[in-house]
Amino acid sequence: MANPALIYDPRYHSFESWASLMVELYGSQNLEIPTHDTTWQGWAAGLRSIDVFANEAIPGPYLFDDWQEWAQMVMNAVNPEAGV
Repeated sequence: MANPALIYDPRYHSFESWASLMVELYGSQNLEIPTHDTTWQGWAAGLRSIDVFANEAIPGPYLFDDWQEWAQMVMNAVNPEAGV
């Protein structure tokens, strides 16, 4: 039985708070804990490379200027019912 991946809704979050939730959710994947020096696109590229997202239709972060727009696309790809 498949266990679908979940993505937190990025609305009402700063990048740091949303990314920290994702680090906690996928703790076994050793995601980088964001700091004030972390670029959202670099961090997002790391998220995109972990196994659980390898087969998802997740867009590359460097195609976006806004982290929330990218995170919303990720959420819609992983949790299709969330975008409804």
